[in-house]
Amino acid sequence: MRDLLFKNLTSQNKKRKIIASSEITSSQGVRSTIYRHFVFIVKEIKDAKVARPLPYVYVLKEHNAREQKEKFFCRIKGSLYAVNNGRLYLVLFMHSLKINLCATGQDLMNYSQ
Repeated sequence: MRDLLFKNLTSQNKKRKIIASSEITSSQGVRSTIYRHFVFIVKEIKDAKVARPLPYVYVLKEHNAREQKEKFFCRIKGSLYAVNNGRLYLVLFMHSLKINLCATGQDLMNYSQ
């Protein structure tokens, strides 16, 4: 069984775009849930001396043998400059990935015995 959810949100006022998806899959006694999230914002730069934010990476991995669960989370933030029609833009972006794995009820009962 596989459930998919996809969102694509665009804001012309704030020059922002959000793309998000989630996927839930159950197979071979394991239920996996995957969340992906991507956001970017475009800002016009009037002063070329404006400093770019520093890149950022965060990774977390958890394993719980007693409850038969695993979690993984990763977030990446960054920025880049772009030029269009002689104008300078700063593009800020953030991507996150979250994965949850857990045993389904029947396998969990066999583990506890």
